[in-house]
This record gives sequence, structure tokens and C-alpha cells, in this order.
Amino acid sequence: MTVSIYVDADACPVKEEVIKVAERHGVTVTFVSNGGLRPSRDPMIRNVVVSKGADAADDWIIENAVANDIVVTADIPLAARAVALNAHVLGPTGRPFTPETIGMAVAMRDLKQHLRETGESKGYNASFTPQDRSRFLGELDRILRRALKSAVPS
Repeated sequence: MTVSIYVDADACPVKEEVIKVAERHGVTVTFVSNGGLRPSRDPMIRNVVVSKGADAADDWIIENAVANDIVVTADIPLAARAVALNAHVLGPTGRPFTPETIGMAVAMRDLKQHLRETGESKGYNASFTPQDRSRFLGELDRILRRALKSAVPS
């Protein structure tokens, strides 16, 4: 059993970090996007361009990821679907989504969406910080080590 990393690549700020950690561990990375990805000569990096549909990248990831794979996304509905597959799910700020935390993440997303729709909130997102990047690197390495360890047949 091998471990793969799937990245919801549209607007993902940590693509280079994913490549760095994956190369260190010899793991394949698949960037899934609606377009605009730079081609890579590295055989361990795949770029998949899907149609412009609203959830096309999410659907492709869910159709291809399996339990113990790693999914990198800031999209809460995609994170919930990947957690249901028993994949390891990590947001670009280094926040892991787990069976224990995904329910609250979905509820908070829904609340924020409601507040934006009613005009109670302007919906500004916090900016991505160097601390987020550092936390992501450490957490991805930790999750990948755990996934690889559990993938080894005993």
C-alpha cells in the first residue's frame, strides 16, 4: 500500500512546501486544479486539470484518494468528504481536519456563510502568515510519517 498526496491546488499557498516534504519521503503528489498549473518534469508530481465546474477538483480528489492518503485543502466541504474516506486532511495553515474536529469546522463555515449572506459579516479572511507556513511544514511531515508507518504491512 502506498501513500499519495492530493492537493486542491487552486489558490493553494503551500505547493512548494508540499513538494519539499513529498520529495524527502519519496511520495507522489497530485495537484488538482481548474487550470494555471506549471508543468513539472518530476515524475513524482502530477498535474490534473479538471473542468471549470464548481466542485470538479473536489470530486476528482474524492474519486481518486483512498484511506491513509493525504489531502491538502482549505475547502471545508472537501475536507469533510476526505475525512469520511479516512484520509489524512490538512489545511494550508497547518490545521489538521480529523473525525473529531470536522463537525465543528463545518458548523463554523456554515455560520460564517450565513453571516456573510445576511450582511452581518464582511467575510474577510485572515492573511496567510510565515507562522502558518512553518506550522504547515511541520504538520505535513508529521502526518506523512504517520501515514507511511501505517502503510507498511506488518
